[in-house]
Amino acid sequence: MYQRKDLLGLKELTADEISLILDTAVPMKEIIQRDIKKVPTLRGKSMVTLFYEPSTRTKTSFEMAGKYLSADTSSLTVSASSVVKGESLIDTGRTIEVMGTNVIVIRHQAAGAPHLLAKNVKARVINAGDGMHEHPTQGLLDLFTMREKKGDLGNLTVAILGDIMHSRVARSNIWGLTKFGAKVHVVGPSTLIPKEIKQMGVKVFHSVEEAVKNVDVINVLRVQRERQKKGLIPSLKEYAKVFGLDKKRASLAKPDALIMHPGPMNRGVEIMPDVYECEQSVVDEQVTNGVAVRMAVLYLLMGGKGVYEATN
Repeated sequence: MYQRKDLLGLKELTADEISLILDTAVPMKEIIQRDIKKVPTLRGKSMVTLFYEPSTRTKTSFEMAGKYLSADTSSLTVSASSVVKGESLIDTGRTIEVMGTNVIVIRHQAAGAPHLLAKNVKARVINAGDGMHEHPTQGLLDLFTMREKKGDLGNLTVAILGDIMHSRVARSNIWGLTKFGAKVHVVGPSTLIPKEIKQMGVKVFHSVEEAVKNVDVINVLRVQRERQKKGLIPSLKEYAKVFGLDKKRASLAKPDALIMHPGPMNRGVEIMPDVYECEQSVVDEQVTNGVAVRMAVLYLLMGGKGVYEATN
């Protein structure tokens, strides 16, 4: 049974807690694959998505996850809400809560915003990405995909390639993978790798060829141009030439290595189109798995006791 009120990050979760979520996502994926994708499990429960930053995959998959479980789902459009009139995050959260909301799913540009909200509302809070801190459900869906395809996470060597500095996905992946004993390589330009990243138990590389050699998984990160200050990389063309994952570099990993990307992609920059389209790519399956994992999180946070039975 998941004992925590909220899901704010993978750093604070134990390996057993992460395993419970991943185990619960297995029958949830079975529901998605049915012709009729609907179970009454969360009937009478409610969820609101509160996104201060743009999103396609995360926001939509949370809303679909809620609907597949029969929860009532609503979306607050920040640009058309009282936030533009100066309403604080806490007041917005409390307003949503007193409408009877059970779960608030929040994405915010400020690191720690979900934690602040969680301390000030009784509703359960799910972090859908906060600043450059964490993106726990993306981390969970990545772990789920790796475990589904490769088995024991502890036996894996995973290379995370790209804009590590600005990536909340990288941090959630690292916290999750290292809890199971996986080896993690991070690689990118020195300007995009924070000095403190070594303290998370990873090995740092500045050569893609060295970092991906014989690894089981390559997880490619988007170059986050909107978060970067001028001068961190010479140009996108130069970045693609030195750090873009092309077929030649990908071939240095194990023959059955997974190619992953959290999306959205800058095709031709951090990943070449023919690599995204190759047989080893599981990018599209990550999106499907994202719905399953978010279903599992909603189920466990809204009172699910143990792993869900797919026959429900």
